[in-house]
Amino acid sequence: MAGKVEARKAALREKLVDLAEAQIAGEGLASLRARELARQADCAVGAIYTHFDDLHALTLEVNGRTFARLGAAVGAVVADTKHEAPNDRLIAMSHAYLQFAGDHPKLWRALFDVEMRSDGPVPAWYAQAMAQLFAYITAPLSEIFPDFDDRQLDLMTRTLFSSVHGIVLLGLENRISGVPGEQLRTMIRLLLEQVGQKT
Repeated sequence: MAGKVEARKAALREKLVDLAEAQIAGEGLASLRARELARQADCAVGAIYTHFDDLHALTLEVNGRTFARLGAAVGAVVADTKHEAPNDRLIAMSHAYLQFAGDHPKLWRALFDVEMRSDGPVPAWYAQAMAQLFAYITAPLSEIFPDFDDRQLDLMTRTLFSSVHGIVLLGLENRISGVPGEQLRTMIRLLLEQVGQKT
């Protein structure tokens, strides 16, 4: 009997994450509501909080799935381009990042819209996923800048990630200061082709 109860609990937990993921993908993070989620899951609102401390915790579960898919998309490009020049690998990774963001805009935005500070409690999976993403970037950078120490490489990695992320964010949101969508790949290439070039 205990096994059946645990199986039902696990099934409901998975269903709640599935429903939350679908809601965020369709309407964005701000649309997530406990009552509507409970209605769709055919459970009491209180049942949600037996599985998750709050909707923030549920969102992090959804983000965990999204980060895993993003990491797989970038990782596949890393594997496919491992024999290419380091700048070309950076460009290919960035284009994969852009493609993922364009294909899953609201789930991608939820990765960054959820409140989570670097000096606050960060789930282990989030830190590991971000570290893996940064490791993909650091590898070609270490070839471009062989004299950089770990601190310099880390700073350059974060600088490039922030730069590409900003281009993607502004472009996909059609902000006036952003790059037109059809030119995003070109803009990213122009930026990354200059990395390590002497002026």
